Amino acid sequence: MNNEFEDRHGVSDMMPNNQQRKKQSFIWKVLTMRERNGRTMERGTIDSHEALSNSSIQNQGSVPSMSSCEEIQNFSVFAATWNVGGQCPSGNLDLSDFLQVRNEPDMYVLGFQEIVPLNAGNVLVLEDNEPAAKWLALINQSLNGPLDFTSNKGLKPTASFGGSLFFQKPSLKKIKKTFKKLNGKRLKSCNCVLEMERKAAMDFCFRCQESNLSLDDSSTEEEDDNFPISVALATNQMKYSLVTCKQMVGIFVSVWMKKELVQYVGHLRISCTSRGIMGCLGNKGCISVSMSFYQTSFCFICSHLASGEKEGDELRRNLDVIEILKNTQFPKICKTQYSRMPDKILDHDRIIWFGDLNYRISLSRDDAKRLVEMKDWPALFNKDQLKMEREAGRVFKGWKEGKIYFAPTYKYAFNSDTYYAEGVKVSKNKRRTPAWCDRILWHGRGIQQLSYVRKEFKFSDHRPVCATFLVEVEVMFRGQKKKVLMN
Repeated sequence: MNNEFEDRHGVSDMMPNNQQRKKQSFIWKVLTMRERNGRTMERGTIDSHEALSNSSIQNQGSVPSMSSCEEIQNFSVFAATWNVGGQCPSGNLDLSDFLQVRNEPDMYVLGFQEIVPLNAGNVLVLEDNEPAAKWLALINQSLNGPLDFTSNKGLKPTASFGGSLFFQKPSLKKIKKTFKKLNGKRLKSCNCVLEMERKAAMDFCFRCQESNLSLDDSSTEEEDDNFPISVALATNQMKYSLVTCKQMVGIFVSVWMKKELVQYVGHLRISCTSRGIMGCLGNKGCISVSMSFYQTSFCFICSHLASGEKEGDELRRNLDVIEILKNTQFPKICKTQYSRMPDKILDHDRIIWFGDLNYRISLSRDDAKRLVEMKDWPALFNKDQLKMEREAGRVFKGWKEGKIYFAPTYKYAFNSDTYYAEGVKVSKNKRRTPAWCDRILWHGRGIQQLSYVRKEFKFSDHRPVCATFLVEVEVMFRGQKKKVLMN
């Protein structure tokens, strides 16, 4: 026995210092895990995520590097919705004012409706994603400045769409790759604490919770389409990275974050719910994005609900909301059996719903026009269908919306400040009573709305609506607390 020990000891002395430390660390971690597993077995079966997490912390009390600390931090979120009326943007459309880039929010959540005309070709055959690619490029230009083509081989600018902004036959898939994979980095699909503990135990490598990036791992296009988890931690000149984007016929949503925060995003999933023709086509419906940011779950819903201003049409919109909440199901991508990542919209911690909800004003065109001319927004808002339906408990029960101090956002003549109801020469079937069709609501605790405004872009028959929020996020660190960059 002594000889065996001396032999091993001699070999150990001959090893380089770093190799010896690795071997000692390996043995120590094996013993630590065996001891921890033994204690867990002695305590019996653990039935809840909280109990398992607490036991892990208690059993690791003698290991300072594995201690957890938790705090609440505030982050700013900018949400916006814009029905662009099937208009394709030109390269000189500046979105800086629309995106309020001077405020530099931590996160952008942007939703568009009717980025393509809702004709049979786009709805029934094959959706056109060229406009989505152009909108994505415009957003990126406002947030990060013009693209540097010297570092993006294969993408050639074309003068017909604003010089350095657009490309020959812009492809949404190619532009997504450009904005998301400039460094070939990828966000891990699961970053929950218990999953990382499991991987640490398997790899004998105790890593910090925030280390969610694999530097040499890049997703395939199939992964990118089904589980859009790739992100760009790009050059130092880029302030924001594209987290994900998705198109469903005319609905288009994109999520951007400050590049230093993207590494804390996980469990990114997308679900599309169609509520259009026959209740199953994508000309109406929603795109929902689910993700975790640190230890807090977020859900963003961009929707385009049933149109029409006839009496009773509001009930169809109510039904759209009810069906979306009931049928939206996010895929399970977390392998941890104790994961608390929700698969339904209302189970998330922080939820923001935005879009062309299409609720109208229950007044005659003449009465509505009179109140609009007087700018009597409170009197006009008293007849807002969404307000009345919510107060009656028929839709969005438990949701909140900020006070509206701006003019109705629909329906304008193109490139004009004039509503269709104000004597514009159009056919009767195109005349619409002014209404607040474009709305932003939220659900859950820890959300404070800071602003709720509309922007004066004459690009379409709708005006875009924007809201900024301050959201509370549960942040857990391993070992020492670390500062997080935020507004």
